[in-house]
Amino acid sequence: MRLKSDWSKVNSLKLAKRVLAYFKQFKIRIILSLVALGVVAAMSGAAAFLVKPALDDIFINQDKRALLIIPILLVTVFGLKGIFLYIQEFQMTYCGIRVLGQLREELYLKMTDLPLRFFEDNRTGMLMARITSDVNLLAASLPKLVELVRHLLTMVALLGVIFYREPVLATLSLIIYPMAIYPFIYFARKLRKMSRKTQAQISDITNFLQETFSGIRVVKAFANEKGEQKNFTRENNKLINIAVKENKYHHASSPVMEFIGSIGVGLIVWYGGSQVIAGNSTPGTFFSFLTALIMLYQPVKGLSKTNIAIQKALSGAERVFEVLDSRELQVEQGGETELKGPFNSLVIKDLSFSYPGSEQPALDRINLEISRGEKVAIVGPSGSGKTTLINLLPRFYRQQQGEIILNGRPTHEYTLKSLRLFMGIVAQDNFLFNTSIRENIAYAMDDVQEERIIEAAKAAYAHDFIMEMPQGYDTIIGERGVKLSGGQKQRITIARALLKNPPLLILDEATSALDTESERIVQKALDNLMRERTSIVIAHRLSTVLSSDRIIVMAKSRIIAQGTHDELLKSSPLYKRLYEMQFLEEKPLES
Repeated sequence: MRLKSDWSKVNSLKLAKRVLAYFKQFKIRIILSLVALGVVAAMSGAAAFLVKPALDDIFINQDKRALLIIPILLVTVFGLKGIFLYIQEFQMTYCGIRVLGQLREELYLKMTDLPLRFFEDNRTGMLMARITSDVNLLAASLPKLVELVRHLLTMVALLGVIFYREPVLATLSLIIYPMAIYPFIYFARKLRKMSRKTQAQISDITNFLQETFSGIRVVKAFANEKGEQKNFTRENNKLINIAVKENKYHHASSPVMEFIGSIGVGLIVWYGGSQVIAGNSTPGTFFSFLTALIMLYQPVKGLSKTNIAIQKALSGAERVFEVLDSRELQVEQGGETELKGPFNSLVIKDLSFSYPGSEQPALDRINLEISRGEKVAIVGPSGSGKTTLINLLPRFYRQQQGEIILNGRPTHEYTLKSLRLFMGIVAQDNFLFNTSIRENIAYAMDDVQEERIIEAAKAAYAHDFIMEMPQGYDTIIGERGVKLSGGQKQRITIARALLKNPPLLILDEATSALDTESERIVQKALDNLMRERTSIVIAHRLSTVLSSDRIIVMAKSRIIAQGTHDELLKSSPLYKRLYEMQFLEEKPLES
């Protein structure tokens, strides 16, 4: 379930329409911004228009009345331009901020509703970059598009002034400006391509950092700081090289536009100056025209810069819609029936499952029945399919064949929420959040009384060490519970499961990573958790499951034997071998 994008093949217009759909909810603000934009453009034209009376009436004709009126008009024009420019930019930025928040939320909601397989197939750093940097680029699209419109309207206003003042000179100038169209399009294509590569490489670096910082203990245990630094330098240099190329195209666009503009200005100064010398025009008329032409250069240059920003926004849009609009990324779907306790029965019929791209099945025609109150253990060598079977029960994965029937109904008929709340899962490496112990125990449970949290912690043999922590139940335990030992983390997890009070309990090698003393304490906590509860236990250490009502032996994706410990010692060579291997390993050496 890897991300694949069709948006890179879509033209910019269609992509822009998809982006603009997010801004429709702000119609009033956008209309207000466009009105303000029109006023700004008009004021730019008015400023250029006032150059003629300022020069001819004040400086040449020395008109005292004009000396009073024209400065007031200039102050008014630039004052209005500033006020409406603020209104336009504020409204557009506001819309961009709101869309930014909406897109982040939509992406997060979509991603968290996707199946577990999606997160196993896609790197964490890449997913993080989608929600952060890519969304930031996309949200800037409409403000930049409106800025593009502002530049165009300003150009129209200024063109009106230059045609009004000097039609011949205006026509001459327009012969030059179309020369800028080809470089405009050329740089737009290059910059969008470079921006797409930049975002992809930022995702790679984010993923690299996430992995390195999460695994810093392993890095230091192998004294591989220099190796990881070398790897980061390699990834960072890739980003630098892409940024250098992007910078080349970015900064080459302005000089090209300036050079084209200078050709036009040079021709106009020559022709306009000759007309003034010949007496066919006044200095005020010519300088009013020249001012408008020079002011016209600013929005033309602005078009280039704004286009660069829009191309970056569109590259971000490609990556955001890659997630939101993908037909392959379908959110998890459950049934409509609410699953409620108590647990009555679990029946697995001809269950088969294969991982994508694997030729060998992870589970092959599994049949199993579990009754209410049973403690069932599942044992077998690594790769036999034990954990895969457990992951199919809450529908983390979906089987290709067979059925899982819980309390008389196939699990796909139940809502995912009720199905998963029905089960309590304690794994070897349970995840704890970087928040307080209290919030970790009461995770996803609202309005839980303090007494219930403490009762669960006591039953999990966690209360005593919690009270020894600096802030007790309010102690922040760090990322993934880094401030706690392995046994302490596992007891917090068991307290969480006790508070959840699930009818069906699933233990996936919950003590295999602990030392002997921690295992003994955690096993006591697990005994409290399993009391009067149907339990399925995957165990690496057979000593923890000898008292199970039934032990299931798996090998090569199939169930090959089942029975009590004593029965299996007699009937299952594999179980007997596993037991003897562990017994010999654990038997003290004679001196």
